[in-house]
Amino acid sequence: MKKSEKTENTKRRILLAALTEFGKNGFEGAAINDICREHDISKGLIYHNFTNKEDLYLQCVQHALQSFMDYMKENDISGDLKHYMDLRYSFFDADPLISRIFFEAVLQPPPHLVNEIKLLKKDFDAFNRDIYRLALKKMTLREGVTEKEAVAYFSLVQEMFNGYFSSSAYTDTSFADIISDHEKMLARILNFMLYGIVKEV
Repeated sequence: MKKSEKTENTKRRILLAALTEFGKNGFEGAAINDICREHDISKGLIYHNFTNKEDLYLQCVQHALQSFMDYMKENDISGDLKHYMDLRYSFFDADPLISRIFFEAVLQPPPHLVNEIKLLKKDFDAFNRDIYRLALKKMTLREGVTEKEAVAYFSLVQEMFNGYFSSSAYTDTSFADIISDHEKMLARILNFMLYGIVKEV
């Protein structure tokens, strides 16, 4: 086996162990010592391949975001938002560890890693905008509303909606309940954004 392949295998092994620990305990609850003890990996090996706990966590976040996008791309969404929501439920239900890492990064990121996670989310945010844009192409926009304005509105509402889950309203809520509430409310929010909340007289 080539040295490069051995290095990649080692990194993959560490990453899988870290996904388990961060997926169970979140960033604050996980510890390098626990990863070493629970997965029979030396601390020296971890620090040879990753700078610190933050670096390892960010790699896990990147893996979670990319796994989500890959799963969605494997299943043809074609701008069907109901299908998109069904796929979300399926993806997160199938892997609770990835789900925890994903939602912590998106909804309640460690304060000192907010900027780094924002950079990691660029492709994910663009991916979501593209799905929304495809959905809009199947609909007739109100007179005077451009696609550009509609997508900008989507981005603004999405940011505010996600921010709500890091507010005091969810201070004493379990992470499992936060995820459940987010997904239930997201479907309604998307519906409100597309079809409004009042009936025209």
